[in-house]
Amino acid sequence: MLILFLAAVTTAATAKYDAYIQHEVHPPAWQWSDKLRNGQIAVEPSKGKGDLDIGGALIHDWTGRMFIPGVKLNQVVSFLQDFNTHEKFYGPEVVNTRLRSRDGNVFKIGYRLVQSKVITVVLDVDQTVTYFPVSATRTYSAGEATRIVDTSGKDRGYLWRLNTYWTLEEKDGGVYLESRTVSLSRTPPLGLGWLFNPIVSSLPGESLGRLLTATRKAVLSR
Repeated sequence: MLILFLAAVTTAATAKYDAYIQHEVHPPAWQWSDKLRNGQIAVEPSKGKGDLDIGGALIHDWTGRMFIPGVKLNQVVSFLQDFNTHEKFYGPEVVNTRLRSRDGNVFKIGYRLVQSKVITVVLDVDQTVTYFPVSATRTYSAGEATRIVDTSGKDRGYLWRLNTYWTLEEKDGGVYLESRTVSLSRTPPLGLGWLFNPIVSSLPGESLGRLLTATRKAVLSR
């Protein structure tokens, strides 16, 4: 009965998640704060408090922004598309990064997410990432997870869906970057919030901050 209940929750939550993506994710606005040029990495909820309860599941939506001085757009894009090397910079949280195939601006990749806070959750993820060049100084990308597997062998609901978006613009002697992550997880079971919340609620924003920090360090080191 529990398995059937979770399956029903997942199906309903996925439909609401897809509707959320359709209505809340828009084309880049290309607007940047002057504060970013001071080295600030700004991470904040994209909407509300970052967690939206949709009944049996939570949508997590966070956005981070930063500026990398003294680099060109093609340098940043080159690193972001160099998926086979990402584990060197994003580990130990993101490991086993692999480019599985490429067709023009469409990349099929695989990686392992290791999330540790109170407990350790290990997830194998396949994702399709599409780049959309706009001009010589602007580009953006959209990524969608096509497969998420909890290596414990059980669907514990830590991550059901994942979409990622990058917006990049070369301007003011460097490159502005925006990274947005939207994900879907199970609502913590009654009495187990202490176990689930650190993973599903705290980590999305914290992980995004670490991702941006590692990205800037990687681009400047190349």
